[in-house]
Amino acid sequence: MSNSRQHDSLELVRSYGVTLSQTQLVPPVSETWNVLVYASKGIVTVRTEAGTWVVPPYRAVWLPANMKAKLDVAGQTALRMIYLRSQRRTSKRMPFDPKKCAVINVNPLLRELILRVVRIGALNANVPNHQRIARLIQDELNTVGTVPLQLPYPQCDQAMQFVSIIEGSFESEIEIGPALNSCGSSRRTMERLFRAETGMSLGQWVRRRKLLEGLRRMSGGESATSVAFHLGYSSPSAFIAMFKRELGAAPGSYFSNRLVE
Repeated sequence: MSNSRQHDSLELVRSYGVTLSQTQLVPPVSETWNVLVYASKGIVTVRTEAGTWVVPPYRAVWLPANMKAKLDVAGQTALRMIYLRSQRRTSKRMPFDPKKCAVINVNPLLRELILRVVRIGALNANVPNHQRIARLIQDELNTVGTVPLQLPYPQCDQAMQFVSIIEGSFESEIEIGPALNSCGSSRRTMERLFRAETGMSLGQWVRRRKLLEGLRRMSGGESATSVAFHLGYSSPSAFIAMFKRELGAAPGSYFSNRLVE
């Protein structure tokens, strides 16, 4: 075995850390490494063929091995990513399916572990302290909670045409009726397609899409009032009420500097 291959086989965790603004990254796809994408400051939107995930402050997104993704960075963002070896037998203790994407809570300990690994660069199996850090990371991943920030995409052409129209409507109010007319589809037909292919009603899907767009905009410095009117809500209070229903906190509390316990 070459020295480089031997070194690779001893690595328990890898890392990547960079601070950047308003850009898109495409992480390399690996059969060996799962990726935990975390922003210690700012927000990252993760897009895959299956859907979209938003990573606001104090959250992270789990990308399984072999998952192709694009990372959209909004505002100044401190991106901190760690790579964990994919196991043939996944841990039954993990509260999410490690073969699928998931947005997870990042508690204070997991946050410090991620930042520590990024400072070190990589954890090596020959270093006892590195072994302990790697075990702590796995222990934390076995206890984290997940966050409902997934936006699944339908697959059929007609539903995807509707999605494309909605995705392109964020410079004006998002209205379902005109979007359906542009697709030549009835509300009933589109409801059936979305429930079958995303597990969400049409209204639920559009609200979730508005929520993710609102998160992205507020992380870039826009106020909740500005975002509410931009997304077509009749008042800021209507947008805030939707936000609280989805995420359990008003925007001000959600974007505060308080870590999730």
